[in-house]
Amino acid sequence: MEFADLLPYIGWMVAGGIGLGAAGIAASVHTTRLKIKNGYPLEGMWGQSLKPSMTSESMERVKLITQENTALRAELSSMKERLATVERIVTDSGFGLTHQIEALRDKDGVN
Repeated sequence: MEFADLLPYIGWMVAGGIGLGAAGIAASVHTTRLKIKNGYPLEGMWGQSLKPSMTSESMERVKLITQENTALRAELSSMKERLATVERIVTDSGFGLTHQIEALRDKDGVN
């Protein structure tokens, strides 16, 4: 195949290249738009953080949220332990407790 045979297709090749380039740019813009919309950080060409920038205010907010998260986790584990205790009281000793109360009533009635 010679170059003269490819001449009718040169326009299609150029248009295809331009189309692929435009699709790549559109995909990049769309990806950046989705990152902004969902709160993901944006990065520059060499990996530096562009948005959202970490200011002292945002660092303080992260620290406060971390402390609150730790406190909530401790409270949740405490609540789980209390719930386990209540479940044990209700399920395990409920039947036995009724019998013990009845035994005490019978003992008091007999004496």
